Amino acid sequence: MRIRRLKPFYSLLSGMVVIAISSGLTAQSTSSSSSSSKTRKHARGASDGIDTGSIANGVYRNKSLGFTCKIPDGWVLRTEELNAVDEDGAAQAQQDQPQTAQKNAEEKQSARVLLAAFSRPPEARAEDVNASILIAVEDPATYPGLKDAAQYLELVEEVAKKQGFESTEEPYEFRIGAKTLPREDFEKNVGTRVMRQATLVTLERGYAISFNLIGGTEDERDQLVAGLEFQEPSRASVPTK
Repeated sequence: MRIRRLKPFYSLLSGMVVIAISSGLTAQSTSSSSSSSKTRKHARGASDGIDTGSIANGVYRNKSLGFTCKIPDGWVLRTEELNAVDEDGAAQAQQDQPQTAQKNAEEKQSARVLLAAFSRPPEARAEDVNASILIAVEDPATYPGLKDAAQYLELVEEVAKKQGFESTEEPYEFRIGAKTLPREDFEKNVGTRVMRQATLVTLERGYAISFNLIGGTEDERDQLVAGLEFQEPSRASVPTK
């Protein structure tokens, strides 16, 4: 069964990512502009208790959701900025349309960006594609009828196409270590450049996670995918739902 209704969080999130990559973020922060060797703890998630993970030695780790992701040397982080843009947008919507905003806020309270990393500051202009990693988590209960990761990928595909991306082939199963995830690849022409995106999704411990990796070439994109690893989630740190 296809889940037709797109919820506000992922639609807004996808739009922010496209803007961040092709136009640049207005929010800037020097405190999150490098993936240094020092351990950096992310702020705890919203009231649902999502574990937002930590970064150390250029690797993002989320023990409760059971995965790690390598961040290439010299990349800049914009995780906090993307979450802040989402919160600011919700606040403005609350003023403009209080009833709709309240409903949307309830749907988004279990959703957030876990990692947003770019090969250069999004506000810095250049001729080549700004390679990026975006990992987001949602409560799949937001989508009544959602049963598996393949259905969640359909939602991501729909949003990606609305943002101008075209699927290069049908979704397929992609194996990373002992885990197999649904994957779909997309392309988007941006002037003289082509953005090549790989999206993988999974359902872990009651949460839907999407991994969106963009490069200027297939090799660059696939190298980012190769930086993903999956382990058994830590039961001790998984929030009770």
